[in-house]
Amino acid sequence: MRIDKWLWAARFFKTRALASRACELGRVQISGQAAKPAREVRIGDLLLVRTAAGDFEVEVAGLSMMRGPAAVAQGLYRETEAGAELRRQWAERRQLEAEMGIVRTEGRPSKKDRRETDQWRGRG
Repeated sequence: MRIDKWLWAARFFKTRALASRACELGRVQISGQAAKPAREVRIGDLLLVRTAAGDFEVEVAGLSMMRGPAAVAQGLYRETEAGAELRRQWAERRQLEAEMGIVRTEGRPSKKDRRETDQWRGRG
Protein backbone atom coordinates (compact mmCIF):
# COMPACT_ATOMS: atom_id res chain seq x y z
CA MET A 1 0.00 0.00 0.00
CA ARG A 2 1.23 3.53 -0.79
CA ILE A 3 2.43 5.55 2.21
CA ASP A 4 0.40 8.63 1.25
CA LYS A 5 -2.81 6.59 1.12
CA TRP A 6 -2.03 4.97 4.47
CA LEU A 7 -1.29 8.32 6.15
CA TRP A 8 -4.61 9.66 4.86
CA ALA A 9 -6.53 6.54 5.97
CA ALA A 10 -4.84 6.64 9.41
CA ARG A 11 -5.94 10.30 9.73
CA PHE A 12 -2.52 11.87 10.11
CA PHE A 13 -3.47 14.25 7.30
CA LYS A 14 -6.84 15.63 6.25
CA THR A 15 -6.34 14.98 2.53
CA ARG A 16 -4.23 12.62 0.52
CA ALA A 17 -2.65 15.60 -1.24
CA LEU A 18 -1.40 16.91 2.12
CA ALA A 19 -0.01 13.48 2.96
CA SER A 20 1.76 13.35 -0.39
CA ARG A 21 3.18 16.85 0.09
CA ALA A 22 4.49 15.93 3.56
CA CYS A 23 6.31 12.96 2.01
CA GLU A 24 7.83 15.19 -0.67
CA LEU A 25 9.06 17.64 1.97
CA GLY A 26 10.73 14.86 3.96
CA ARG A 27 8.36 14.97 6.93
CA VAL A 28 7.69 11.24 6.72
CA GLN A 29 10.40 8.66 7.34
CA ILE A 30 10.26 4.89 7.18
CA SER A 31 12.94 3.24 9.31
CA GLY A 32 15.02 6.42 9.26
CA GLN A 33 14.83 7.02 5.50
CA ALA A 34 12.78 9.72 3.80
CA ALA A 35 9.68 8.24 2.15
CA LYS A 36 8.37 9.27 -1.25
CA PRO A 37 4.56 9.29 -1.64
CA ALA A 38 4.50 6.08 -3.70
CA ARG A 39 6.70 4.08 -1.31
CA GLU A 40 5.10 0.87 -0.11
CA VAL A 41 4.28 0.56 3.57
CA ARG A 42 3.96 -2.83 5.27
CA ILE A 43 2.74 -4.02 8.64
CA GLY A 44 5.54 -3.70 11.16
CA ASP A 45 7.24 -0.70 9.53
CA LEU A 46 8.38 2.07 11.91
CA LEU A 47 7.35 5.56 10.78
CA LEU A 48 8.30 9.03 11.93
CA VAL A 49 5.57 11.48 10.89
CA ARG A 50 5.97 15.22 11.46
CA THR A 51 2.73 17.18 11.52
CA ALA A 52 1.61 20.50 12.94
CA ALA A 53 0.31 18.57 15.96
CA GLY A 54 3.79 17.20 16.70
CA ASP A 55 6.05 14.32 15.80
CA PHE A 56 4.58 10.83 15.81
CA GLU A 57 6.74 7.72 16.00
CA VAL A 58 4.46 4.81 15.17
CA GLU A 59 4.52 1.19 14.09
CA VAL A 60 2.16 0.15 11.29
CA ALA A 61 -0.36 -2.32 12.73
CA GLY A 62 -2.81 -2.56 9.84
CA LEU A 63 -3.57 -1.44 6.30
CA SER A 64 -6.73 0.17 4.98
CA MET A 65 -7.56 1.59 1.56
CA MET A 66 -10.52 3.54 2.95
CA ARG A 67 -10.61 6.42 5.40
CA GLY A 68 -12.91 5.38 8.20
CA PRO A 69 -13.90 6.69 11.62
CA ALA A 70 -11.19 7.86 14.00
CA ALA A 71 -11.58 4.78 16.21
CA VAL A 72 -10.84 2.50 13.24
CA ALA A 73 -7.97 4.72 12.06
CA GLN A 74 -6.28 4.50 15.46
CA GLY A 75 -6.22 0.73 15.07
CA LEU A 76 -3.98 1.06 12.01
CA TYR A 77 -0.95 2.04 14.11
CA ARG A 78 0.65 1.72 17.54
CA GLU A 79 2.56 4.66 18.95
CA THR A 80 5.96 3.76 20.39
CA GLU A 81 6.95 4.76 23.91
CA ALA A 82 9.65 7.06 22.54
CA GLY A 83 7.12 8.72 20.24
CA ALA A 84 4.63 9.29 23.06
CA GLU A 85 7.37 10.84 25.21
CA LEU A 86 8.49 13.07 22.33
CA ARG A 87 4.94 14.35 21.75
CA ARG A 88 4.47 14.97 25.48
CA GLN A 89 7.66 17.07 25.55
CA TRP A 90 6.52 19.10 22.53
CA ALA A 91 3.14 19.74 24.18
CA GLU A 92 4.83 20.93 27.38
CA ARG A 93 7.12 23.20 25.38
CA ARG A 94 4.22 24.74 23.44
CA GLN A 95 2.31 25.33 26.67
CA LEU A 96 5.32 26.94 28.33
CA GLU A 97 5.93 29.20 25.32
CA ALA A 98 2.29 30.28 25.33
CA GLU A 99 2.42 31.07 29.06
CA MET A 100 5.60 33.09 28.63
CA GLY A 101 4.23 34.93 25.62
CA ILE A 102 6.98 33.71 23.31
CA VAL A 103 4.61 32.74 20.51
CA ARG A 104 4.89 35.30 17.72
CA THR A 105 1.80 35.97 15.65
CA GLU A 106 2.80 38.91 13.47
CA GLY A 107 5.80 40.42 11.70
CA ARG A 108 8.78 38.77 10.10
CA PRO A 109 10.20 35.62 11.67
CA SER A 110 13.43 36.06 13.58
CA LYS A 111 16.58 34.12 12.78
CA LYS A 112 15.74 31.76 15.65
CA ASP A 113 12.23 31.23 14.24
CA ARG A 114 13.71 30.40 10.83
CA ARG A 115 16.12 27.88 12.36
CA GLU A 116 13.29 26.22 14.26
CA THR A 117 11.20 26.07 11.08
CA ASP A 118 14.11 24.56 9.17
CA GLN A 119 14.63 21.99 11.92
CA TRP A 120 10.92 21.12 11.90
CA ARG A 121 11.05 20.66 8.13
CA GLY A 122 14.07 18.38 8.53
CA ARG A 123 16.57 20.67 6.82
CA GLY A 124 18.88 21.36 9.71
